[in-house]
Amino acid sequence: MESLEPILKEHQFLKGLAEDQIRFIVGCARNIRYDPNQFLFREGEEASTFHLIRGGKIALENFIPGKGVVQVETIVEGDVLGWSWLYPPHRRSNDARALDPVRAIAFDGACLRKKCEEDHDLGYAIMKRLLYQILQRLERVRMQRLDVYKVG
Repeated sequence: MESLEPILKEHQFLKGLAEDQIRFIVGCARNIRYDPNQFLFREGEEASTFHLIRGGKIALENFIPGKGVVQVETIVEGDVLGWSWLYPPHRRSNDARALDPVRAIAFDGACLRKKCEEDHDLGYAIMKRLLYQILQRLERVRMQRLDVYKVG
């Protein structure tokens, strides 16, 4: 079986990590595929995985009373999906559904948390990358709200 190390090194999220850091976390990762309309996870479920998206599109959806299911964002190749695995209570806050065939690397959240605790340099590098992703997501949400409210 081919190692995931070369794939991890090439994903935008992990680019720049040291070779030994990639080797250290590769055991937490697995290659995974989702078919169109397959749920990667559902709101309220335990957040046990973290995904690096390699191909395809994913809809982040929420149920809104009186409106039904609303797509709040689209996740695409190069993006990361999920950070609830990192923070208690480790619960999903939305649904994630494949819009077309999706290829991803799924990290076991407990395994990755343990690795980050064991190697604080790695943990710091992962946290910086996650914080950047969170800031990007917040900026997209801000832009959506500006569009909705026609501010400016």
